[in-house]
Amino acid sequence: MQHQDVIIIGAGAAGLFCAATAAARGRSVTVLDHAKKVGRKILMSGGGRCNFTNMYSSHENFICNNPHFTKSALSQYTQWDFIGLVNEYQIAYHEKTLGQLFCDDSAKQIVAMLLAECAKHHVTVTTSCEILTINKHTRGYHLNTSKGEFTCESLVIATGGLSMPKLGASPFGYQIAEQFGMKVTPTRAALVPFTLHTHDKDVLAELSGVSVEAAATCADTRFNEGILFTHRGLSGPAILQISSYWEAGDAVEIDLLPQLDLEYALTQAQHAQPNSQLSTVLSEWFPKRLITQLLGYFKIDNKPMKQYQGKQLLTISEQFKQWQLKPNGTEGYRTAEVTLGGVDTDHFSSKTMESKEHKGLYFIGEVLDVTGWLGGYNFQWAWSSGYVAGMDA
Repeated sequence: MQHQDVIIIGAGAAGLFCAATAAARGRSVTVLDHAKKVGRKILMSGGGRCNFTNMYSSHENFICNNPHFTKSALSQYTQWDFIGLVNEYQIAYHEKTLGQLFCDDSAKQIVAMLLAECAKHHVTVTTSCEILTINKHTRGYHLNTSKGEFTCESLVIATGGLSMPKLGASPFGYQIAEQFGMKVTPTRAALVPFTLHTHDKDVLAELSGVSVEAAATCADTRFNEGILFTHRGLSGPAILQISSYWEAGDAVEIDLLPQLDLEYALTQAQHAQPNSQLSTVLSEWFPKRLITQLLGYFKIDNKPMKQYQGKQLLTISEQFKQWQLKPNGTEGYRTAEVTLGGVDTDHFSSKTMESKEHKGLYFIGEVLDVTGWLGGYNFQWAWSSGYVAGMDA
């Protein structure tokens, strides 16, 4: 039987950061994880360079049934605090776009930093450890595991969501929550590519690999970033972002030229280039391959500009700027970056992540009903929620 002040289940971003924070306060800390390696999701994130935070992170960049829940943790440990730690370890990084910060070299540097922080404060990290049972006792919690029995005063659940099961994702955290009488809000894949119905896919799959700047809108929310055509459907930042707001049966409106008044531009072109084909005019803004496919898809006749009536130019403009597309679904948890939904935040103190009903029990990171936008926000939630729990556990 091993006794620790704090036991953390999950050696991902939130769990490791929480462990280092609690141990720095002088608490004895053990991290348990069922995987063979720690931080696997960190290592593959951002194309292997880890988009570790966002310079513009705020509570407004998160989806949660309680929109105020993230405010306290994000203010107690900000993106600038984590950037300071990265600088302390002399990890070179750059801003890619929209405040997204990536390692210049490798995501391995972030994992190494977290492990160094844990080692500095004598955290024990145990991998390949299966949790068999968890029980609450008068002085804390008792865990029966494949590596023996543990007791602790404070137990932190940092098991993540369901996204990317190949990296070890499982519903274990939700099962623990339900064991302790907590509600789990419905979960689904988020920050995930769309798949298309056959009639759309047959045409648009020909554009696989083509990307354009565009805006995607759904449920009164709009993201203006790139979209990428794939052989299965649509991906790219704008699509991944809007997938978090999309529900089955919803249409997504796509504006393929968000920075341009296309009707006005086509009218001007009609006067300036009356003998030019529509496809020639559109090639100023789109790849030729895209124009060929979309003119057919939208059933637009390609003819000299002088042959179009004013209403026809308006219709063409609307097809490119207000394209209504109904996805067939998403690629699911296999490729989703995060899980939408999770353990209901009403059960926890927003200042400490401690359960309101069970003293000494904490939930942090993605296992909670907190989902960030694409661009480093979910990592910032891991750092912030891990920090406040670590300061209290």
